[in-house]
Amino acid sequence: MTAGPTTPLLDEVTGARQALTVVLPARLRRTPAWQEGPFPFELGIRRTDTQTRATYFAPASARALYGAPGRPCRWHQPLDIKHEGLHLLGLELLRAATARNPEHALAVLHFSVETPILPILRMLAARNAPTTTDPLPGLTGPFDPAVLMAGAADIVQDPTAPFALARPYTIAFLSPTAQHTPALREGPEGRLPATADRWLWQLASRSNPQDFPLAPETAADHVRDTVRISADWSALVLRQGAAFLGHRPDTGDDDFYAFGALHSRTIYLDALLLGALQRDHIDELTDELSEVFTSPRRLAGRVAALERSIALFRSGYWRQHLTAHGPANELLLAFQNQHRLPARFNEILTEAADYSRLVQTQESQQISGALGVLTILGLPLGTALGILQVLGDDSLPHLLIALALSVAATAGALTTRYGRLVLASLRGGKSSPR
Repeated sequence: MTAGPTTPLLDEVTGARQALTVVLPARLRRTPAWQEGPFPFELGIRRTDTQTRATYFAPASARALYGAPGRPCRWHQPLDIKHEGLHLLGLELLRAATARNPEHALAVLHFSVETPILPILRMLAARNAPTTTDPLPGLTGPFDPAVLMAGAADIVQDPTAPFALARPYTIAFLSPTAQHTPALREGPEGRLPATADRWLWQLASRSNPQDFPLAPETAADHVRDTVRISADWSALVLRQGAAFLGHRPDTGDDDFYAFGALHSRTIYLDALLLGALQRDHIDELTDELSEVFTSPRRLAGRVAALERSIALFRSGYWRQHLTAHGPANELLLAFQNQHRLPARFNEILTEAADYSRLVQTQESQQISGALGVLTILGLPLGTALGILQVLGDDSLPHLLIALALSVAATAGALTTRYGRLVLASLRGGKSSPR
């Protein structure tokens, strides 16, 4: 794929069908008085509620995304707000608590878009923003998340706060019309033009070539993780956004793209949300790992707590195989690859194993040291008492003298190199060789 001045831009393109999902970090203040479960989009007789979506995921993943009976972790609220070409359909809140951030959550806003979608994406990414004072450009007025979620959650707007994103994470869907030839496949089984991937990149990166000009030598690398869901559409997952783009003309309400847009808002969204949960937990494990040696005397306890955190994360969140439905797995793997999650988690496991071996070595040294102390204390005392017993001497003064001599002998033994090694092993430190 090459990039250049002839690359078609999306700034003035309005697709036949456009959907936009915005994900924001939030702080859950209380259990929302909303309906439980994910936002239940409907298409004909199909309703994407918790029961329907859970069939797509492994049980552990479903619990992380939807909760369990009596323990919900996701809520939704339908809305109907239109403003400047955007139509807000509803909100979601997903509890994403971690050990250190029990109030952490992810807020999800679902829009349909009736104007060119790329300028909206660029605004949300703060591309060429006239000012940087607004942490959430484009989400103001009737779409202000702080107002929409008042009383339920606070939107985290400080990019330096834990888990905060510099900008909202966006998931865009666009199906083309017959006039949008840069995105269209050349016939049902024809090849895709190079411009299709350029459009897909622009949607996922929330940029145009002026914002982020791709070097011709590396342009193909930027779309190497593109997921070809079928001949009809493709997906691309990047660090700050994802996109779905159709490759044949959308024929209207009964077209397959209605189902595609539904999937991008539901099952595929959930796969990316699970990736975000994994990223947040791995970030926390990394922080916990870096603090292991802040209190050397509590090393064993910190390593044990770290191992417990790793075990809980692996059993509840760490999945690379979500479902038998391939595209959701591929999207999750693409998200993990963008954030280097498998490599980071393997590094955490390696370091944790090293620290565990270190703790085991220290404990072995301390046990050996304790045995050495018993030897140093017991040998002089046992010898003295044995001599008195052989002599048949049961005099109290002689017993006290024997005890005093054994204490002196023990003190003298502890001043030797061997004695210092024994004491150092009990402290878990190093002894002087002299």
